[in-house]
Parts: sequence; structure tokens; C-alpha cells
Amino acid sequence: MFVKPLKGRSVPDPARGDLLPSDGRNVEESSYWLRRIAAGDVVRVKQDEVKKS
Repeated sequence: MFVKPLKGRSVPDPARGDLLPSDGRNVEESSYWLRRIAAGDVVRVKQDEVKKS
């Protein structure tokens, strides 16, 4: 799934050991990312929306 951090948020990506870039990236759907979405730290972006950017 493709996720982007909300403006002003620094969100660690545990799989890569760095921060999620502001333009987002593909990540493995996991409980970690689902919790980040639920907490409002990141937003899930549909693939067709990513291609338009």
C-alpha cells in the first residue's frame, strides 16, 4: 500500500530504518502502518492518485 505522512509529521519506517519521505512510499501492509493510519500520522493513498501526482 502507498502511504504519505501528514504535513509536519515525521514517521519512522521500521522496515527501512529511516523516515517516511514527505512524498510517501510503498510499504507492506502491516499492523504498524494500520496503527499509523488510525493515529492520523499517515494517510493511505490509492495507486491511481499516486500516478496523477
